Parts: sequence; structure tokens; C-alpha cells
Amino acid sequence: MPQVAETGLSASDVQLRLQTKQVNHTDTHSSRSFLQILRENVFTFFNALILGAMVLVLATGQWKDSIFGLIIIINTGIGVFTELRAKATLDRLSILVASNYVVRRYGENVEIPSEKIVKDDILWIRSGEQVPADCDILHSYGLELDESMLTGESKTVRKQDGDRALSGTTAVSGLALGRVSAVGADSYAAKLTAKAKVYSKTRSDLNEGITKILKVMTVIVIPLCILLIWTQMQTFGGFGQAIASGQWRQAIVSAVAGVVGMIPEGLVLLTSLNFALASIRLAHSNTLVQELESVETLARVDSLNLDKTGTITDGGIAFESVIPIPAQGDGGDAEAIRHELEQHTFDVSSEENPNKTAEAILRGLSSYAPSEEIARRLPFSSSRKWSAIRYRDGSTWYLGAPEILMSEQHDEKLSRQVGALASNGSRVLLLAADVRSVEAGSDGRDDGHDDGHDDDSVQNHPSGMEISDELPDRLEAHALVACSERIRSDAKATLAWFRQQGVRCRVISGDNPATVGAIAAKVELTGSRSPRTMDARNLPADVAELAKTLEEVDVLGRVLPEQKKGIVEALHATGHVVAMTGDGVNDSLALKEADLGIAMGNAASATKAVAQVVLVDSKFSHLPDVVARGRQVMANMERVASLFVVKTVYSALISLGVVLTAIPFPYLPRHITYIGALTIGTPAFLLALAPNTRRYRPGFLRRVVAFALPCGFAIGLSVLLAAWAIPAFMGWNLSDAKTLNEWRMLCAIVLFVMGILVLCRVARPLRSWRGILVALFAAAGVIGVALPPVASFFDLAIPSGSLMVVSIVSVLCAAAIFVSITWIADAVDRHHKAEGELSQS
Repeated sequence: MPQVAETGLSASDVQLRLQTKQVNHTDTHSSRSFLQILRENVFTFFNALILGAMVLVLATGQWKDSIFGLIIIINTGIGVFTELRAKATLDRLSILVASNYVVRRYGENVEIPSEKIVKDDILWIRSGEQVPADCDILHSYGLELDESMLTGESKTVRKQDGDRALSGTTAVSGLALGRVSAVGADSYAAKLTAKAKVYSKTRSDLNEGITKILKVMTVIVIPLCILLIWTQMQTFGGFGQAIASGQWRQAIVSAVAGVVGMIPEGLVLLTSLNFALASIRLAHSNTLVQELESVETLARVDSLNLDKTGTITDGGIAFESVIPIPAQGDGGDAEAIRHELEQHTFDVSSEENPNKTAEAILRGLSSYAPSEEIARRLPFSSSRKWSAIRYRDGSTWYLGAPEILMSEQHDEKLSRQVGALASNGSRVLLLAADVRSVEAGSDGRDDGHDDGHDDDSVQNHPSGMEISDELPDRLEAHALVACSERIRSDAKATLAWFRQQGVRCRVISGDNPATVGAIAAKVELTGSRSPRTMDARNLPADVAELAKTLEEVDVLGRVLPEQKKGIVEALHATGHVVAMTGDGVNDSLALKEADLGIAMGNAASATKAVAQVVLVDSKFSHLPDVVARGRQVMANMERVASLFVVKTVYSALISLGVVLTAIPFPYLPRHITYIGALTIGTPAFLLALAPNTRRYRPGFLRRVVAFALPCGFAIGLSVLLAAWAIPAFMGWNLSDAKTLNEWRMLCAIVLFVMGILVLCRVARPLRSWRGILVALFAAAGVIGVALPPVASFFDLAIPSGSLMVVSIVSVLCAAAIFVSITWIADAVDRHHKAEGELSQS
């Protein structure tokens, strides 16, 4: 390293800064802690309701009727396990390679870990290192920084003395000595990250719908539970007699049967389970889902904002071609000329430490080898924006930015050609030669012999002189060299899939709008139509105006990190569900603001921490599978949610009927557990796993309720009619324990058959595996009761004799009621749809 006058901090200076915590240490947690995950999954409104009911039943000593409480443990366990699994994967992804840095202390160069750097340290910034803390540059030795992680702009930035180097940037070439100005949480990257660290739960239509149902049920459940307990006590002779005889236990169990039936506990469990299964399936495709609810969000996305670098392109550069510039009167062999120009291009690029563009040229022209005739070389510098070589014959060739090499010579035709290539997304370089050096070389070529001595004849020859940092007065353009950002092979097909699915894609980048627009056109972002581009510096600040502008724009360039967040907010203002991809710290604010943040696996740690989904292998092509999996979960859950809400409706209706007519509750909690498992829980789980690519439609809760109300009303009415009619028809006195058990068994049979009819409606069409599924569960219900252990545990039996006749008549009457009510509901629904279509036409 160069000798410098700065001695750096003394030992006492370092100790003082360590004591005052001016050290380069930040909170490196990549995601929520175990306690946060546990709290989010345990302390829920649903768990509180079920736990309260479970405690009441356990207080009676009848543990068999409290098994519904196991749902709390299973549901919580699924949520905690899945999110911990995601956390572990994310933490592994977030581990950075531990690097040591060189600082000046006590007048010496000392190598220390990044977390031991203190404020005011004199830090060497070396090529290939990530800048660990904000620095003010004291001496720059050709330092160039890649600031794309912070700004989103992929080009490198040359740093001079007095400039600032921000933490999170990467030194791609050169060397610099800087004074550390901000460490730890005070650094630029840490401040940007802190804005995105506040945890916010992903919005879920399913969970919001369930929560709304639970809130309504809370208003109904609490007073209804009190009334049920009071009613059941009265059926056993009043409070005094019920307590004296111990029948109060049975009264509480009966009341809980009504309460538990009104809570769609299985729906909460099934939702968590399906989210978990979807996240596990996606994990097999190297897609990490950090929050279960984000699986559902995938189904609702209608606007996808894409970062160019790392999403559509892979961050690399690809060589395209060398395009000869025809000279006037040039009638030579075109192929030979091209070959010669490609050799010159390869020679100029074959530096000891080539930059990304030179590496791409060397890969593209790998069939060539460096010429042995190269006598001198001037490496590329971003401050000059060109490099050069001189051959032994004295000819000097330059490769660099066209606008720099030809700045003194205006060539309108060449400018148009360069502009046309740039508008197609190419990075254009110019290959030019010094006219005088070529002429000098042709007048007096050497014999190709080099004895290693720089005698006077060599010094006077053009090939013996160093190449000047100053461009000659006159250069002759020979060829244009076109390179481009390397586009992912899967980008075009992935974007086509999103277009077919009705998802609007926009590219939002920190790069030049014309370049980004050209790349977007190559991958057919907007199909056959040319994408509409805009410079983000011209975007309006007003959210409403910004939202209008975005509807007419497909590609935005020169976008600042704050603008990315504002773009998401504007899309939200117009009702869009927004997904955002990104890989840099500059993307973290927008990812957090979006409904669904999608980070690449090679993204910055802060970016992965705030994203709901991480594409572990950074493959854009996983996104269609991610969205399709979300749609499957959402569409199927809408189908099966109806089953659970039907139970809520009929439980509320039956409970109300019991309170008003002061009869014992017609079934036990264990009955509803058995019936629910065979007609709702297990079938719903299997139905939820079926393939389904239907697009998400708003109004999930409205459609579920529209299905559940008539079905639930039909079942509730059927069970109540059976409960009222059977004792009168049979002349039963329900105060007798044996008679009461038989009566409850008959009511449970009616409820089971009605549950099978609802399952038939949900599983339609039945001319498929779904019909077989319904038949199997109907048979399982009968076979299960025929098994003594099952019958004994659930207090059920297959009726015989007169009870069989009564049960058949009751079931037939209930089926007639069910068919009539649902037929009327379907007719009304068809009428409303017809009216809607007529009004639209």
C-alpha cells in the first residue's frame, strides 16, 4: 500500500470510542425472534375463545367433550414450526462472509474485523471489499465503487479526494484511504435498513374474513352462552337442584356444545395447514415463504413491480458484436477486416485486471489470443473512460466511450449509429486508432526483434513511447463494440405468463430509462406493444397524479429508493394489490410497503429480512409457480370455508332454538367433533389440496356467507324440527338419562346426513374423484359407529327397531327441507346474476 502521512488513532483514542460505543456494530437479526413468532401464533382471538370453552368443559370433569381444544395446539404448532423453519433458512441466507479490514492505527497498518472499526478510524478501502462504514475519502488511488445496492444504478462511480463512500457499497477497482465518519446504526445503509425493520403482519383476506366471523360470533356467543347455561340448568330442575344433583356439569357441557359449534375452529386450523403445505411445496422449488399469510397474497396480486438488475438481468454483461465502420473507398475483404478489428478489440481488452465490460468482450471473443506485438498498454480508467494499446509497428488503438473518444470530431452519422444501438439496450464502445501513429508505423516499421534495451532508436520510435493520458488531436473510428446486460433466459417466458394471467408488470430501475426500456422490449414486457418509458425525475409528487401517470407507464428509470416506495403507495391508492421484487438495500422500503415483497437469494440481508418471499436461487422463473400456488390455496379455501361457516350458522340457529324452547341441547360436543371431522374437517383438507388455477376474485367473505346462510338455515331448522317432533311422536320424557341419550343420537344422525348433503354441494361436480370422496366419508361415518371403541367414546350407535324407523323418517324430512331451501336460494342467485349481466350490457 502507498506510504501516507496519516498515523491514525492511538490506543487510547480507540479505547475511548469503544467505551462510548462508537463502534461499527449493528443488530444483525435477519427476521423476527422466536418469542415474537410464538407470541403472534399463541395469543390470538381464536385461541382465547377455544381455550375458554375447553377450560369450562374440563372443570366439569368430562374430558372426552374437551378434545376440540387440541385444535389450539395443532394450529399453533403448525404456525410456529413453519415460521421458525423459514427463519432458520433466512438466517442461513443472511450470514455474510466474515471479512477483515485494514486500518491505520498507531502509525501502522492493522488488520481488524469490521465490527471492531470505530469512528474516526483511518480505513483502507481495497478493491473487492465491501465498504463497512461511511467514510470521507482522504486519498483516492483510482477507487471505483459499485453503489447499486444503495442507489439501484448499476454503473460504477469514480471517487475523488473529499468524496464520501457509503457503507454497503463495493470497491470494484482501485484503492483509497478514508476517515470513518459514521459507524453501526448511524451509517447510511443502517439508517435505510432501520426504516424497513418495523414488523408488519401480511394482510390476509382469509384471516380477515375469519376474524370478522369470530367478532360477530363473540357478540352472539357470550350472551347466548349465558342463556344456554341458564336454559340447561332449568331442564334439570333449576340451579339449586342441578348443583345438588351434579347435573350442572351436563348443563355446562351442553352449553359449550352450542358455543363450540358456532366457532369455525377447523377453518382456522385448515387455513394454517394449507398455508404451511404451500410454503413447504414452494420450498422444494427454492422459494422461501417467511409468513404463512403471504401465500394467500400471491393469489391476489394484480400489479408486479420488477427491479431490472437481478430480476430481468442477472447483473452480468454479455458481448454482442464488433460492428465495422466502413471507410470511404474501403473495398477490402469484409471478413478479413472484421477479423482484424476483433483482434484489436480483444487486445485492448486483455488487461491484467479487466473490468466487467472487458471480461465480457474477452469471453465473447475467446477464440482469439493476445497479440505478441503489443508494446505498450494504458489500462482502462473510469475517469478517462477509455483504454489503449500500442503495437510494435507504432499504431495506437483506443477503446472507450464514443462521446469521449470522438468529442473533438463531430460525426453525425456515427452519432446516429451509436444512438440506435443504445436505444436497443446496448452498451456501446468505440474502437478507434491514432491516425498519426498508424502513419508513423507504416513509414518505419521495426523488424519485430526486441532485445530488451530501450536505446535511442527505440525511444524515438512511436512503439517505444508511453501512451499519454491525453487523447491525440485526431482519431479515426474503425468499429463499434456492442455489449449488453445479460438477460435471464427465463425472463421472457415468465413475463408472458404474467401477461396471460392478467398481472400488470412494470420495470422500476435506477438505470437510464432508454436502456431499461430497450431491455424491457427485448423480453417483451408488454407483448407486441413497445413499452412506454419515463424518467422518474419527471414523476409528480402528488399521490393521485402519480397513480394516473403510472397507468400510462411500463418502464421507469432513474428511480430513487424513496420514489419506489411512493410508487407502491400510489398503486395502493387505486386499489391494486402490489408485489415488488428487489435485491438491493435501496429496494427494502418498497418491498416493505408492497403487499408482497419478493427478494432474491443474493439480495442484501436487510432486503431479505423485510421480504415475505425469498427466491433462494434468485431465479425469476419461480414466480409463476409462486403465484399459481397462492391461487390454488385461495380458490380451494374459498370452496371449503363454506363448510365451516355452514356449521357456524346452524349452531347459532340451533342454540337460539334451544334457548327459546327450553329443551336440552340436541347433541354433545363429542358428537359435533365426530360429525365435523367426517363431513367438514377431513374432506375440506383433501379438497383444499386439489389443483385449482382460478384467478382470485374479490368478495371472498360475501360469497362464502351467501352459500352458508341457506345451507346452515336448512340444517338448523331440520335438527330443531327433529328435536321437537321426536319426543312428542315417541312419547319420550327427556328427563330420563337413557331416553335423553337416544334422542341426542337421533338428532346427531340427522345432523350427519345434512352434513353429507352440504359436502355434496361443496364438492360439485360429483362425476369425478370428488363424488367418490363424498361416498367414502358417508360410509366412514356409518362404519365408525359400528366399531365398539368409536361408538363408546363418542356415545353413538346404529339405531335399530323403532329407532331405525324414526331416524329414516327424520332424515327424509330433513333432506326434503334442505333441497327445498337450497333450490330457492339457487334460483334467487341465478336471478340476481341475470339482472347484473343485463345491467352491464
